[in-house]
Amino acid sequence: MDLHILDHRLRVTSISKSGLVHFTHPLIKLIFLRNRTRCKFFSLTETPENYTVVLDEEGFKELRPSEHLQVESSVWLPLNVVSNANASVSSQAVGVTKIAKSVIAPLAQQHVSVFMLSTYQTDFILVREKDLSVVVSTLEEEFNIYREVGGESLLVHGQDLSNGLDKNGKEAIQPTLHPVLIPLNQFCVMSLDPATLPSIATTLIDVIFYSNSAKEDEASSSPSQDLESIKFFSFSLIDGYVSLVMDTDAQRHFPADLLFTSSSGELWRMVRIGGQPLGFDECGIVAQISRPLADCDISAYYISTFSFDHALVPEEDIESVTDVLQQQRKDPTAS
Repeated sequence: MDLHILDHRLRVTSISKSGLVHFTHPLIKLIFLRNRTRCKFFSLTETPENYTVVLDEEGFKELRPSEHLQVESSVWLPLNVVSNANASVSSQAVGVTKIAKSVIAPLAQQHVSVFMLSTYQTDFILVREKDLSVVVSTLEEEFNIYREVGGESLLVHGQDLSNGLDKNGKEAIQPTLHPVLIPLNQFCVMSLDPATLPSIATTLIDVIFYSNSAKEDEASSSPSQDLESIKFFSFSLIDGYVSLVMDTDAQRHFPADLLFTSSSGELWRMVRIGGQPLGFDECGIVAQISRPLADCDISAYYISTFSFDHALVPEEDIESVTDVLQQQRKDPTAS
């Protein structure tokens, strides 16, 4: 398989719920007016705590500094696993499970923090730009690694990178086992033709900007372990492909004839990782979830946000997932 380092330099940001009103104009521009911005990588995910916005440097220019905007200090590079020399964009996402052992686990062993963004089409593994040499040296035995520059894919070797770092040589440590929450919502992972975005503009604006009630805002400040449902909505527009993740309640607001999903119409359940905000420096969080799921051959989408991580698994597998995670907590060394 091939691993591509995509030609995007990304920033990971968070907009507070109360501050969203200050960013309405730039977000509408980034979502709907692609001809007015040079942004090619944009993702917005709403959780009970905040809005996580991941975007390239061109898109980042649209967000003005504000007390309501938090910006993670690093520049992130998106990696994408490609099979048979064809882009992994297809009618179904590959799923983070497929790359858990070949990419996620080895990077965790080398203390490389990753930020995951699964979409309808594919899975993006974001790594800090400063960690790129370690990433390449760790994965080059398993993959042909290419860096996309100006539309061309150039083969990369560990020794090609300027700082000359190899594997970091640190002893692997057992990551913290974070608590998980499994809300009752059923989720859909969908896409649509970008040309039809204007047709759902009113609905999308309503869902993103006007869906919060005062009661929801109060509840969001202290999510509990017995939460029956959770606010989660994700929209991505990356290199011309649209991906949407929403629960079935939100889905009912959209015209069914414009959204498409896999032929099975599969519903997904969420595993939310973290009791307190996770931060960006801890390594192995994605691996701690994705590797045991890979051992059981359970598919999963994985979406990291500014505060917490979220895995989506097939609804039919949720009992097996619960059993796997409970067993992991009894015996953390099992996976």
